[in-house]
Amino acid sequence: MTNKALFLGLAAAVAVAAGAYGVYRLGMSRGMQMSATSPAASPAAAAQKAGDIDPNTSKKVLYWHDPMVPGQKFDKPGKSPFMDMQLVPVYADGGDESTVAISARVQQNLGVRTVEVKTGSLASAVEAVGSVAYNERDVAVVQARANGFLERLYVRAPLDPVRKGQPLAELYVPDWVAAQEEYLSAKRISAQTEAKGLGDLATAAAQRMRLAGMNEEQIRAVETSGKVQPRLTITAPISGVVGELAAREGMTVMAGAPLFRINGLSTVWVNAEVPESAAGLVRPGNPVEARTPALSGTVFKGKVSAIVPEVNPATRTIKARVELANPSGQLIPGMFAKVNFAPAAQKEVLLVPSEAVISTGKRTVVVVAQGDGNFAPVDVDIGLDSDGQTEIRKGLAAGQKVVVSGQFLVDSEASLKGSTTRMSEMPASDQTHHGEGKVEKIGKDEITISHGPIPSLQWSAMTMGFKPPAAGLPPDIREGDRVDFDIRQGKDGTFQIVTIARLKAAGGPQSADSGPITPSSKPGEKR
Repeated sequence: MTNKALFLGLAAAVAVAAGAYGVYRLGMSRGMQMSATSPAASPAAAAQKAGDIDPNTSKKVLYWHDPMVPGQKFDKPGKSPFMDMQLVPVYADGGDESTVAISARVQQNLGVRTVEVKTGSLASAVEAVGSVAYNERDVAVVQARANGFLERLYVRAPLDPVRKGQPLAELYVPDWVAAQEEYLSAKRISAQTEAKGLGDLATAAAQRMRLAGMNEEQIRAVETSGKVQPRLTITAPISGVVGELAAREGMTVMAGAPLFRINGLSTVWVNAEVPESAAGLVRPGNPVEARTPALSGTVFKGKVSAIVPEVNPATRTIKARVELANPSGQLIPGMFAKVNFAPAAQKEVLLVPSEAVISTGKRTVVVVAQGDGNFAPVDVDIGLDSDGQTEIRKGLAAGQKVVVSGQFLVDSEASLKGSTTRMSEMPASDQTHHGEGKVEKIGKDEITISHGPIPSLQWSAMTMGFKPPAAGLPPDIREGDRVDFDIRQGKDGTFQIVTIARLKAAGGPQSADSGPITPSSKPGEKR
């Protein structure tokens, strides 16, 4: 009996200890959830509550909120349960709907920084890269001027360099022989006799030589030498390189057939890829300087000859055609080049830092500081952007101050006030999001739920308040119940419960229409 009594005593002690530990864990869990629901205020701020006057701004405080979760309101200051930051007061200033008031303390804590709108010019240089190419305006095509046979070729390969006047090929032209002999016969007879009509015959014979394709220089050579010149020597009309070679020795050529294509090298093009954002700074006629790694230390000067009216869809660049002088022929097509554009002098314009400009897709907005902690979003028209500065064409005036950091805090405040000029117009979403959790508190206009993660919103587990369903809560939903719910975001950014139902003990949802369920009066008792 003694051993049995000892065993029963130990079992009772273990049971009491387990029960005490369970009560301790339950108390700790409740305490943590309540602390997450009601943020702790500091001793200095604990005296303030909704409806009090803020001593820093002398304005009445409506409530406190987290700018990142604007739909959740608190009646006391303290630390946000959602973010590692202090709650922000919302004032009942009764001012202009387009303005937002933020205390100086909050501005300092959140890094709201302003700068003045100034006048200046955007005459900074623009740099681009490109490759050297032939100047397509400095091209000469050499053709056969008569039918003949190509007897000799002096240039035998493409890209061979040539000089102006250098022989390229020699043609034998049978059609020229008869015309030249007729001309020489008329000249000899005219010199031996004084018949008037023979002079006209020589003139007509010279015209026939021109029609056969001979130029004035070749006609003078026949007249000077007094001999038939059956062969034609083709020379280079310009200096450069042979871009195309269609002639070969021994071939028969027809009148008008292209034999050579010569590309000049006295000037070259650089096709520079200018970013689309800087295209407005580059104009035809702008002076440029170009450098290439192949010729280190050498600067080539030129100008923009044309802007190709086409945007590369892959690189979002516009091609600027730059013409450079190349008297010594150092620049060779295919070389890489870096081009520095010197834009024409710009007139004085209004400038703000580029970080102050917010583009929402439909609008371009800056936040203007109006003094005394008041801010207002303003629509603007922007122009060029360079070196971190943006041109403002409409919407601002010199001397105004714009916000360059913390703009989204002001936007959040504007959203809460229903500002008519809020920067991001957030439409109501029809998408619903599913979650499970525990009902912590049921109020007249809000139900507080400690829920688990909601993947569709990228939310982690937290305790927060929701608007109750439009038709009201089901009668069987009580504080402490485990529930299954769907929520939807409204136009004001807050979330409203669409459907809610109790969870069965096994984990399945218990419909609100399945009959009343009497809540347990003891912790841990099954319902």
